[in-house]
Amino acid sequence: MRKTFPLLKPLINPPFFLLSFSSLSSFSSPNSQCLIPTSKSHLYASFFCHLIHAYLNCSYLAKATSAFYQMRSLDLNPPLHSWNLLLHKFNSRGFVSQVPVLYQELLVCHQTGNLFTHNVLIHAYCKMGLLDKALTMLRGVEIDVVSYNTVIWGFSQRELGDLGIGFFSDMLKRGVGFDSVTFNTVIMGLCRKGLVHKAELLVDMFCNGGAALDVVGYNTLIYGYCKISAVSSALGVLERMKKEEIEPDLISYNTLISCLCKIGEIEAAKGLIDEIASRNLEPNVVTYTNFIGEFCRKRELDEAFSWYNEMVKSGIVPDVVSISSLVYGLCRDGQFYEAYALFREMEETGISPNHVTYSSLIDYLNKSGEGRYSSAIFGEMLYRVFSTDLVLFTILIDGLLKNGKINEAQKLFKLIASFNLIPGTVTCSAIIDGYCKIGDMASAESALSEMEKGSVIPNVVTYSSIMNGFVKKHLIAKAFDCLQAMKVRGIAPNIFTYGTLIDGLFKAKNHKEALKLFDEMLEKGIKPNKFVVDSVFNGLRKNGKMTEANALMDGILSKGVSLDCVNYTSLMDGLLKSGEPSAAMEVAQDVMKGNLLPDVELYNVLVNCFCSLGKANEAKSFLLEMRNSGVSPDCITYNILISAHLREGEAHKALELFDEMKTDGLRPNLITYETLIPGLFDAGDADRARNLLNEMAGLSFSPTPLTHRKVLRACCKNSTTEIIIEVHELLVRMGLLPDKTVYDTIIHSLCTHGKVKKAIQVLEEMKKREIAPDTFTMNSILLGHCNNGDIDKALGKYHEMVRLGFLPNMATYNTLFGGLESVGRIEEAENLLHEMHSHGFDHNNITYDILVTGHAKKGNKKETIRVYCEMVSKGFVPKVSTYNAVISLFSRSGMMKQAREMRNEMEKRGVKPNNSTFDILVSGWSRASDGIEATKLLKEMKDNGFKPHKSTLSLVCRAFSRPGARSRARKLLEKLYEI
Repeated sequence: MRKTFPLLKPLINPPFFLLSFSSLSSFSSPNSQCLIPTSKSHLYASFFCHLIHAYLNCSYLAKATSAFYQMRSLDLNPPLHSWNLLLHKFNSRGFVSQVPVLYQELLVCHQTGNLFTHNVLIHAYCKMGLLDKALTMLRGVEIDVVSYNTVIWGFSQRELGDLGIGFFSDMLKRGVGFDSVTFNTVIMGLCRKGLVHKAELLVDMFCNGGAALDVVGYNTLIYGYCKISAVSSALGVLERMKKEEIEPDLISYNTLISCLCKIGEIEAAKGLIDEIASRNLEPNVVTYTNFIGEFCRKRELDEAFSWYNEMVKSGIVPDVVSISSLVYGLCRDGQFYEAYALFREMEETGISPNHVTYSSLIDYLNKSGEGRYSSAIFGEMLYRVFSTDLVLFTILIDGLLKNGKINEAQKLFKLIASFNLIPGTVTCSAIIDGYCKIGDMASAESALSEMEKGSVIPNVVTYSSIMNGFVKKHLIAKAFDCLQAMKVRGIAPNIFTYGTLIDGLFKAKNHKEALKLFDEMLEKGIKPNKFVVDSVFNGLRKNGKMTEANALMDGILSKGVSLDCVNYTSLMDGLLKSGEPSAAMEVAQDVMKGNLLPDVELYNVLVNCFCSLGKANEAKSFLLEMRNSGVSPDCITYNILISAHLREGEAHKALELFDEMKTDGLRPNLITYETLIPGLFDAGDADRARNLLNEMAGLSFSPTPLTHRKVLRACCKNSTTEIIIEVHELLVRMGLLPDKTVYDTIIHSLCTHGKVKKAIQVLEEMKKREIAPDTFTMNSILLGHCNNGDIDKALGKYHEMVRLGFLPNMATYNTLFGGLESVGRIEEAENLLHEMHSHGFDHNNITYDILVTGHAKKGNKKETIRVYCEMVSKGFVPKVSTYNAVISLFSRSGMMKQAREMRNEMEKRGVKPNNSTFDILVSGWSRASDGIEATKLLKEMKDNGFKPHKSTLSLVCRAFSRPGARSRARKLLEKLYEI
């Protein structure tokens, strides 16, 4: 059924052509029906000027021109100052094409303008790209530094910035001194063209001459490096600014954030927001729009709207760019209704949509085959007289052509000139493609000829369209003439060019030339796509060359070119394994929408996608859909679902699926058991897990070392040592061949439970089997001694390790440090630290956490603070337990101000307090008899969902034990914790 769209706002005769002032001079004589007294002409002229200004402020160009027409028809002649303001208003409101017409009318009335007049006109010419006229003005009228700056800006806008340097000497010859704006504009011109290194050389030359670059100049350099994606160089400019004590502004940071977002470095971009805050700057709408736009481009709309909501909550009013980004994102995601609703909501909130907003809507409607609606929106835009660009025209022309409306497309193409726009390669190629599609090759050739004669250079798309048109007309020779012309111009054919010609040659039964061209394509390193494969295969088959066709197809299919179920499955699986489940889901949705019938492999990848996104229940619904489609789920399907439910803590659902698969006649495989058994141990259901182990043995499955490791690691979490040993022995009886991995696993599991004696027995057994232990094995023994509090045995085993030639690693030392800390002997770590350093190791995050905690527990404030400061200076962030130990040290010593400062410090570093943090602080302030601080923390504790420990409550009650305070304490505790 054809999709319909909501009614668009009705339009009243939207004009396709703007009103022209070209004949206004003929109306300079007084209207015989309405004569204005000479004494009041100045008053009436002022009235009309104010009316025109009001219309322009509302973007009502048609009404503004009508008012101007009426003013001139009444022979009203405003003073030069008012003329200048009108010129400026037309120019600044974007109606630049009207400025030269107004200027001609001004000359009729005043014979000449002044400096302001000339600068506005020069600016308008530059905005329209009429640089020759701007230069003529520059050399023929009164000018100043602003005039030169404007022309340099015009060249910069057209990526001719390198020519801007020549204006320096011209300015000096004419006695016009340049300023910082001149210099910054020249730099911008070079950067816009990608000549950023040349710009930096110019900056160095400028600065060596004694001048100083301002923040605008530095921002321009940052922009230049960002434009060529040289982020490190752009960041280098930022550092240079800081060194030279030029304070970076929000533009500096926004430019860098924009660049980082575009290259996918979102986290780095977020980091700059923190730096903005540290410099007492506030992110603005541009800052947020950078993130919103990037997430919309990545089709991560939830994240985009999250940034949008955060922006609004921060009190920043969205602008047309931020909302247009969301409209684009919604359209790209196929959510047109939501995009259209947001588009209309913009107007209600006083934000006028721009041509980018309209382009997103028009492009979606064209691609959806709703050309009539896109024309209506375009008409509305013209009626409101928004500025248009070639992108918008190209989108609409392309839409008209795709809907078979060649005449309308031609009219729109001709309309481009009235907007002072020059059609580019893309626009011209679109209209040529339209001619080719309707078979009008004469018009297509004529348009191509005009392109080749003019300044618009055809590209591979242009020539490919022409060739395709000739092939459809069976004019193969003409198509090859185009190929030759293209090569002469240095334009390399692409896959579409070759595909078109190969298909045409096969249809002309010239398979030898087709294969020759196919070989040429391969030699140039161009990989065939599905369409080329079809052309070659069918071309050979239809010419009776089945052997060659099959051989060729086998070779091509082995490269995975033809997009069938297998190809889609591989693609989805690859995206999933590379950590892109959302992208894999998009591919899956494309397949489901298409005519391709999914098979079990494709369904399995689809199920895996949902499970990877944490949607196991939705994934389970595919079981029914598979059966309804005549596809039977296999073991892989069930294994994926069982694993997902176990990850989500739903062991009962995993068991239900296990029973269901057996009911469906599927025999669970080794992976099923390897997934389910550890999951049940994790969930604390050891009995059912052991039953499944016995069931697995009855089915003659031989466990692998991986099975052993998975099961024992799960056992360690909730099971006793006896169960661990029982499971290990059962797996060995089932055929598990003990190797080093198996021994390491059982030794580590036993040591985790403190069963060192038993672990050492296993170690001796391991040696008897001539399986050599390594550092990992010995670290497990050390861990066991430390867990039992036998630190001397652990240290003795360590020295034995070193003596026997085992090389300790960081895990070795951190295990020992942890052991020393747990028994209150952290001061003995110093010698061990020296040994660690002598083996080439340095402190890591774990080492520092242990040392800080250990010294804090011993009450050694000086050493605690020293190690803490060393830790954070190296960029390590302490754990919440480490902070708690330091805060507790201060609290026990009655140093509550320092405890509070440490709490602030942890939050600055992004470490959130836990229940213990609040218990420590509340207890400390209670011991200090500071009821106000204790009360404040109790309330904060409650807000964070924490409850005080009984010992904390006892201290709170003691703090309020003074007469009159006990009642308040009881009421506070009853109110907060209902006790």
